[in-house]
Amino acid sequence: QVQLVESGGGLVQAGGSLRLSCVVSGGTISTYAMDWFRQAPGKEREFVAVISRSGNTYYVGSVKGRFTISRDSAKNTVYLQMTSLKPEDTAVYYCAAATGVGVSAKNIDYWGKGTLVTVSS
Repeated sequence: QVQLVESGGGLVQAGGSLRLSCVVSGGTISTYAMDWFRQAPGKEREFVAVISRSGNTYYVGSVKGRFTISRDSAKNTVYLQMTSLKPEDTAVYYCAAATGVGVSAKNIDYWGKGTLVTVSS
């Protein structure tokens, strides 16, 4: 059973930085497309970033240039480095794994429980 556990969320002022971590057990991250999604209060869950099996990365336009997704295969961990945070980045952030192509929530096979990021103005 693949399990994903996120950490690193918290309260930060606008312009600040946070790094989220996602530790994966029961599976090897290099065999999945690993994603980060987020869900703000009252909004649908949205795609944020993905790192493919080959290491290619892709981001939603609103975070491009500010967020960086990466992975450490030795630790079986995926990261999301977030900089220049804005109040509109406030959301629960979810780590996700897809055996196919990531990006769409429909393609996700495994979800973490999420970690809350709050950005104050």
